[in-house]
Amino acid sequence: MPFYVLKMGGSLMASARPLIRALLALAKEGYSFLVVPGGGPMADLVREIYARGDLSQEAAHWMAILAMEQYAYFLADGSGAALTREIRRSKSDCGVQVLLPYQALIEEDFGLEHNWNFTSDAVAALVAAQLSAPLIKATDVDGVMLDGKVVLEVPASRMLGRKSCIDQGTIKLLCGPLKGSSIRVLNGTDAQQFTNALKNGEGGTIIKG
Repeated sequence: MPFYVLKMGGSLMASARPLIRALLALAKEGYSFLVVPGGGPMADLVREIYARGDLSQEAAHWMAILAMEQYAYFLADGSGAALTREIRRSKSDCGVQVLLPYQALIEEDFGLEHNWNFTSDAVAALVAAQLSAPLIKATDVDGVMLDGKVVLEVPASRMLGRKSCIDQGTIKLLCGPLKGSSIRVLNGTDAQQFTNALKNGEGGTIIKG
């Protein structure tokens, strides 16, 4: 049964619930997913407060993780997905679980650095590594742009220092402790196109560590 860790970007807030429902439809075909939520506008507010100098880096880190947890409740609300505080392969009947990151990471965060280079992307990468599972990032772009076009595959080392749809902390993980892992970036704004791409193994960009 195919199992994926799926990072649901905060940029997808407007289309996230249809995408969750599409994942639930895939679950009926034997797929299962552990969804790691992004921070969305809740994390942006934490960034704003931090930028004013009103927060320490440590407090900002955990507030941003809590922002991810708020997005988790948004994703699960009325969608049929189940919330979980455990980093494990889905044992839910629905086949789609949404991780509550604060509750999952407060005791053990797998060496995650507490700074703004390591965002929800890095959390998802570490979760996928713990489960030896493929990682997909669902976001609002078609993939990684290099020289004005979306590339099908790119080594993580080429993305060091480049601004992109993946945080630099994750890129550093792929070049270091998670070398050998990969992330597939897929556009999740259209649920049907996303599920077709997932099932066919086509589209998006694979970032290889």
